[in-house]
Amino acid sequence: MTDTHPAIRVSEIFGPTIQGEGVLIGLPTVFVRTGGCDYRCSWCDSLHAVDRQFRHEWEIMSSDAVWQNVVALSGGRPLMVSLSGGNPAIQPFGALIKGGHDEGYRFALETQGSVVREWFAELDVLVLSPKPPSSEMRTDWATIEACFQAAQDKPQVVLKLVVFDENDYAFAKEAAARFPRLPVYLQPGNHTPPHPGNEDAPVDVDGIMKRMEWLVDSVTRDRWFEARVLPQLHVMLWGNKRGV
Repeated sequence: MTDTHPAIRVSEIFGPTIQGEGVLIGLPTVFVRTGGCDYRCSWCDSLHAVDRQFRHEWEIMSSDAVWQNVVALSGGRPLMVSLSGGNPAIQPFGALIKGGHDEGYRFALETQGSVVREWFAELDVLVLSPKPPSSEMRTDWATIEACFQAAQDKPQVVLKLVVFDENDYAFAKEAAARFPRLPVYLQPGNHTPPHPGNEDAPVDVDGIMKRMEWLVDSVTRDRWFEARVLPQLHVMLWGNKRGV
């Protein structure tokens, strides 16, 4: 892979492990988690990749260096590569995606839809995850629409909504109504996210599962049969541990 493109700010690269949530749940994946985000959600579970006080842990890497890490972790066998963050849309991933595709790898990216990139059309999966009221962030629907348009119907595009309460649930229904063509994945929120320096922080699994049960009851009550309700599988298996 030639590397004539800007560097990528990386928080961590790890795997192979399984994708823990959303449309690709259970799929063996290598994760490239970037550093930096234009949001600061109240319940963020990856502050180590968001808050600038942890930027000394991030590494500025060339696309080629990132690629060599992915190849080493995967043993050279093509698999899904998840671009996450923070907000990975901030970073220049075009060259990495093109070079990886040449070697048979596939790429998924999840973003809140606040930054539009032409290279979204080169992805295999684009997950748009607008943040609900509980995040205390503001959603710009026009920008999310622009992200969808940038994909040009080339990757698989889905909506993923985190739900903590009734207001979030109403927001999720609004998002689905705005993008009726897109599959919808609902995820009960983790109200016990870790502090960045404490990956052993306990998780209230019972509380999360009660929220998931409420979410299932809500979609079935409302006959919202198009929505899929899924847990964060990695939280169920490993709690707040990083690198899994």
